[in-house]
Amino acid sequence: MGLYITDSTNFTMELPVNPKELMIKTEIDGESVTVIGLGEIKRLSDRKLKTLSITSTIPIVMSDAYWTTGDNLFDDGQEYINWLDRMANAKKPVRVVLSDSKINLLATVDSFDSGFKDGNSIEFAFTLELTEYRDYRAKRIKVTPAKTTPKKGQSRPQPNNKIGRGSTVVVNGQLYRDSAGHGPGLTEHNATRKISIVATGAKMPYHITTTSGAARGWVSASSVKAK
Repeated sequence: MGLYITDSTNFTMELPVNPKELMIKTEIDGESVTVIGLGEIKRLSDRKLKTLSITSTIPIVMSDAYWTTGDNLFDDGQEYINWLDRMANAKKPVRVVLSDSKINLLATVDSFDSGFKDGNSIEFAFTLELTEYRDYRAKRIKVTPAKTTPKKGQSRPQPNNKIGRGSTVVVNGQLYRDSAGHGPGLTEHNATRKISIVATGAKMPYHITTTSGAARGWVSASSVKAK
């Protein structure tokens, strides 16, 4: 069994001595509330980030340390301390793996403490605290819109030709002197005329002329048909 740490440059280091203590803490998030008639209950939520604490020692002189468990050792203990310190200050995730176990955790370094304990001057003592890292970057997803064939709508009916000033019309009816219907005159039969004046609401609302502009008179709305 060995403890391996891989830094952000993909360099993997095995601790020279298996940890004296390695603890993983798993917590479930939640809150306690009081329900009338029931008392205190706890609402469970998602799991919090795991935390990992590693406590171990590193021999100062590797060649004199018969109790090492790791392979491919550094030349001296200070190299391990320097490497761990650089890793802690890199502000990038690292991976911690304990062989022959299910411990395999991507984590960030919370703290790294090193020094000497109990007057022991032949090895460094250190504690490494880490917290599980979860990648929270948004993932870009390519969305291919579905091909749809638009429904063919019904054809809109053509609007009736609107009769107004300047319209060319066909007239079948009697001519009058004014829009009130006074002074009846000649009768037009399938005559092509132009409307020069529109008197909205009058008995004879349209004043017509020839296509060349000569005045003809006033006619009723029923006498006029758009051409």
